[in-house]
Amino acid sequence: MSIVRKVKAIEQLFSRLDKEIGEFQRNSGLHCLSGCGKCCNKADIEASPLEFLPLAFHWFLTHEAESKLDLLQQNNSPICHVFSPLAADNVTQGSCSQYSYRGLICRLFGYGAGRDKLGELRLVTCKLIKENQAANYTLAMEQLKKGEPVPIFSDYYQNLMQIDFHLGNQILPINEAIIEALEFVLSYYAYRPFPKVSGAA
Repeated sequence: MSIVRKVKAIEQLFSRLDKEIGEFQRNSGLHCLSGCGKCCNKADIEASPLEFLPLAFHWFLTHEAESKLDLLQQNNSPICHVFSPLAADNVTQGSCSQYSYRGLICRLFGYGAGRDKLGELRLVTCKLIKENQAANYTLAMEQLKKGEPVPIFSDYYQNLMQIDFHLGNQILPINEAIIEALEFVLSYYAYRPFPKVSGAA
């Protein structure tokens, strides 16, 4: 499968997830606090290279892939490279500078469920949501118990791996995952013509 087809397949998966998350948010009332970047400003976020293939391909189309790769390789910080803090002295507030191309983990966290040791579904969300939206969180947990629709981490990662098992099965620190995605795109097009994609720079 070509990179163009893989990217389209990933974007279709993300689009389906975004709709499912939107429905879950409407039913539960849960929402992220405006301007909060606390979950992005963590040193232990892990992801697969495949979920950042659309971002890497976007940077390739805009002729930024090599410069972005250089920056990432020089960057020693474990904090996600595309997280843009509000200010140098306020790193818990900010936003994603590549929101449209954010990874699967970024989309699922807060609004997805994982299974505990007993196989029961548990909402994977942040402490701020649990504390500041206690009523909505309780409602969301009740919906889970009733079997109402909620995005499930393992389901989406399995769907992702079906697009490319090798890239989807690797779980790396987030910046390493982005580097791997960039290197994959650059290597793929090293001896191939520049892709003809609508909107390409």
